[in-house]
Amino acid sequence: MYITSPPDPVRLEIFKNLYQFIAEQMGIVLQNTAASVNIKERLDFSCAIFDAAGLLVANAPHIPVHLGSMSESVQSLINAQSNTIKPGNVYLSNNPYNGGTHLPDVTAITPVFLETSKHPSSPQFPVPSPLFYVAARGHQADIGGITPGSMPPHSTTVEEEGIIFDNFLLVEQGNFRETAVRELLLNHPYPARNPQQNIADFHAQIAANARGAQELRQMVSQYGLHTVQAYMKFVQDNAEESVRRAIDVLKDGSFIYEMDSGAVIQVKVTINRENRSAIIDFTGTSKQLKSNFNAPKAVTQAAVLYVFRTLVDDNIPLNAGCLKPLEIIIPEGCMLNPTYPAAVVAGNVETSQTIVDALYGALGAIAASQGTMNNITFGNQHYQYYETICGGSGAGSDFNGTDAVHTHMTNSRLTDPEVLETRYPVQVESFCLRPDSGGKGKYSGGNGVIRRIKFLEPMTANILSSHRRIPPFGLNGGEAGQVGHNWIQRQDGTQENLDSTATVEMLSGDVFVIETPGGGGFGSIRS
Repeated sequence: MYITSPPDPVRLEIFKNLYQFIAEQMGIVLQNTAASVNIKERLDFSCAIFDAAGLLVANAPHIPVHLGSMSESVQSLINAQSNTIKPGNVYLSNNPYNGGTHLPDVTAITPVFLETSKHPSSPQFPVPSPLFYVAARGHQADIGGITPGSMPPHSTTVEEEGIIFDNFLLVEQGNFRETAVRELLLNHPYPARNPQQNIADFHAQIAANARGAQELRQMVSQYGLHTVQAYMKFVQDNAEESVRRAIDVLKDGSFIYEMDSGAVIQVKVTINRENRSAIIDFTGTSKQLKSNFNAPKAVTQAAVLYVFRTLVDDNIPLNAGCLKPLEIIIPEGCMLNPTYPAAVVAGNVETSQTIVDALYGALGAIAASQGTMNNITFGNQHYQYYETICGGSGAGSDFNGTDAVHTHMTNSRLTDPEVLETRYPVQVESFCLRPDSGGKGKYSGGNGVIRRIKFLEPMTANILSSHRRIPPFGLNGGEAGQVGHNWIQRQDGTQENLDSTATVEMLSGDVFVIETPGGGGFGSIRS
């Protein structure tokens, strides 16, 4: 029996939380079973559940840039292999030109069937279609590419950034295809440096998805399939209505935000009062870049989805319903919708932050955050490590920014010093606030931090960052935040200043220093 009546408000709240609970349970399994520091300690992963069409239903509060783009990966799988998807299969995807973000973010996608048929697939007993999908995306510590950690500062093509999985069949009807995946990891011009760790984390993602599938089946068993599917749609519809209510109070606006490289992101937001919708138009944004600061279309959409979700006061899950009132125009061939084989590794982590701040600027909502993830990777053939470093958040119309916090498109944790120093030959020499780096104003921006990492053996280190030249903007008379700085203190006492992006060979005793930007202030001090 199909449900045609309006949703019961109490049941809507129950199901909304049940869906989110399932994604949270997936995340707990992934954290507990992962091998890499990046997933287990830094929590650089995201889990979510999707309906039969691959549309996002609910997520755990993980990484926004993952969550807003994962639906594109699931829909890519459905479009490419709908006729071959079978119970017990698991697929891997990280293709930035097919719903992915950047290559280190590898997504395991599991189609969910109610019960595997007792009969083998045949014309008499065809394989049913999946009723749901579950997916777990994790940032691999290394997936190949020209530098350890797979975050090369100067890549010019996506091939230089690592290995592409394009709806790769990882598990075939319950059988893990280890030989095939190992061959793909190693048979590449720039192969993975630690395939055993990749495979271990893939197993963890499979386990996370298995928990999600199990919980969904239990939910169907308790409430019935039609009720579960109907409330998936109701939860999405509720999110849509919540975003429309937020749009009701917005005004038209536009913003142009320059990046350190001179590239610009231009956005215009036009509100349609009659149908309670918005057009977000990125026409005028710089063309596709020769650098790796191009953001795949899925990342740009994720940034827009995030911004409009944050404008909603209601406690709703980020899902496909949030996008329905939004028309997003991204010219093909611009840096926010590049064409293959453009490099994209920094687009996911850096350009996404600039998109968010530009949108908030256009809406007059909040001053700029530090606007960067301050991505540092280091390693060699034996070790590979990646972390993002916090900074200041932007101030708003009635609040100060926050010191030393990850903002917007990232939500990962910093590895505990004890774990970092046990697993890698480095020492955290100091980690402290950066005083007076936040922009002043009626409400001041948050302060950045200073992080000093001492190397105990030779390794290659890389930095991918922004706002080393252009400061994070203030709004309504508020001052801009301070720009960040990257530099090396050599063992002999000499100092080497680095650009926003750099690769450097570290020797034993050298110290890598990262000073992160502060957030912008809001309102004039004299107002």
